[in-house]
Amino acid sequence: MAVVVTHRRLEQLRASLEVVCGQTRPVDHVVVVDNADEQAVRELVESQPVQSTYIGSKHNLGGAGGFALGMLHALATGADLVWCADDDGRPEGPEVLVTLMGCMDRHDLSEVSPVVCDLADPDRLAFPLRRGVVWRRRRSELLADGADSPSGAAGTDLLPGIASLFNGALFTADCLDRVGVPDLRLFIRGDEVEVHRRLVRSGLRFGTCLTTAYLHPQGSDEFKPILGGRMHTQFPDDPVKRHFTYRNRGYVLSQPGLRRLIPQEIVRFGWYFLISRRDPAGFREWMRLQRLGAREHFDKP
Repeated sequence: MAVVVTHRRLEQLRASLEVVCGQTRPVDHVVVVDNADEQAVRELVESQPVQSTYIGSKHNLGGAGGFALGMLHALATGADLVWCADDDGRPEGPEVLVTLMGCMDRHDLSEVSPVVCDLADPDRLAFPLRRGVVWRRRRSELLADGADSPSGAAGTDLLPGIASLFNGALFTADCLDRVGVPDLRLFIRGDEVEVHRRLVRSGLRFGTCLTTAYLHPQGSDEFKPILGGRMHTQFPDDPVKRHFTYRNRGYVLSQPGLRRLIPQEIVRFGWYFLISRRDPAGFREWMRLQRLGAREHFDKP
């Protein structure tokens, strides 16, 4: 079952659903959670060539709550697999689902994700990915990593233990039973990192299938290089996105499995705000939002 979350992006959703519902291995059912409860979206969903369910929410649940609701609905209706998509991205073509399912079977995975690539330049990653101390920005670089990985002997199609969640991610029902659904409180930003943390701690096998992709608008502009590009920080231009990004990051880093990263986080953002930007007020605001998240104070801006 496919789960798609949308909020006031009708035409982008239309493009997404066209590919999601046009797979060579057809989806059995598509569930669309509409965080704006719009009649035009309902009509679009109900016109799809596969069985569909429209869930209009009069309360904006954000991406986290939207996927949580959609996943729970899928599980409640008996889905064995849950395939996630959003309204501003789409699978790269009609073979994505069958490719993911094949990779999942070959490697006995509980979750598998496609490579998330730039909608305008499909060989460029939509979000930079760090491998050790090296940042990967091209899909071809990840393919090289896969060939050199311990799993490469069995096939170079898998990057194990790393996944970009919700952008084309495929979960088994058992995986969701054991890992859970996204945390509604996070609203947007960081919910995928928190579920990734749970996946790592669960001991379940998961990874990225390197032979297929999900296309998404470029998001790397938020990542600002420091120390000559050896490290990066994140600085969304939108103050609302900054609020959720920094607050939620404070929460996620306070959880088991990620607390060791807190000193590094302070150094990175301290350097960025105090040295690169010369913005002490920005650093104080970052600290305030980090503390809000760590204390589980989830007020909206």
